[in-house]
Amino acid sequence: MSAVYKVTAQSPALSSLRFAPMQMNDIPDVLAIENDVYPHPWTRGNFLDSLYNGYETWTLREESGPLAGYFLLMMAVDEAHLLNISVRRDLHGQGVGRMQLDKVVQRAQENGMQSVLLEVRPSNQRALAVYQRYGFLEIGRRKGYYPAANGTREDAIVMRFHL
Repeated sequence: MSAVYKVTAQSPALSSLRFAPMQMNDIPDVLAIENDVYPHPWTRGNFLDSLYNGYETWTLREESGPLAGYFLLMMAVDEAHLLNISVRRDLHGQGVGRMQLDKVVQRAQENGMQSVLLEVRPSNQRALAVYQRYGFLEIGRRKGYYPAANGTREDAIVMRFHL
């Protein structure tokens, strides 16, 4: 039986959201959001590999069922690496990303990690602002990390949050 965790939210609309470990039957809903919000989305295989490898894979659903967001977190020695975090487009700007980051930090702390790392596209200004407001600091760049339009590549900003 999977654990479900109630989210504490300031907005009454967000108080109906629940975290649960990602399951195979969540993948179609996850892919629907992934393909909607990213120009270069992860594949079904990427998500399946994360599940099979035992990464921290979490969904955030409305009480009535629709998927609001998800994240995937890999624990490595003393650092957690946030591999993917996404929020359904109609919920952008409503605090759902912040709620997920709170859960990311909680899971990292519970696993004895000292920090959380992530990469973000410089062009993803919305996500970059969320991470900066949360307290993530830029620690480097990965040149040509992400695929971009017309066969080009985009750098990644590497950010860290100390726990």
